[in-house]
Amino acid sequence: MEKMAVLSDENRYKILKLLDANPNMNQRQLAEELGISLGKVNYCLKALIDRGWIKANNFRRSSNKKAYAYLLTPKGIEEKARVTLRFLKRKQNEYTALLKELEELRQEAAQLAIAEEEE
Repeated sequence: MEKMAVLSDENRYKILKLLDANPNMNQRQLAEELGISLGKVNYCLKALIDRGWIKANNFRRSSNKKAYAYLLTPKGIEEKARVTLRFLKRKQNEYTALLKELEELRQEAAQLAIAEEEE
């Protein structure tokens, strides 16, 4: 459970989304796409595997013995749905707060413009 505390909802969402779309992504590609270190990607993948949300299959017949496919398990698909909803809600709240802040700034700018005109 300790590993999951380090794995934020945002990273969990992005990793599950990327792997769902492209299970053959390697850890280096994930790190580049997420903008995090290769070590952190490895740590996150291990946490997701430990939770049973993804499984790593290596290709025994492949010439590249390090090649893996990271597949979402049924539990992983459920978690992706839950984390997607949490991520969406958080982003909607951030958007609403940003709209409010922009409106306040517009009002402040309008008041400053009126004050400058009166001078």
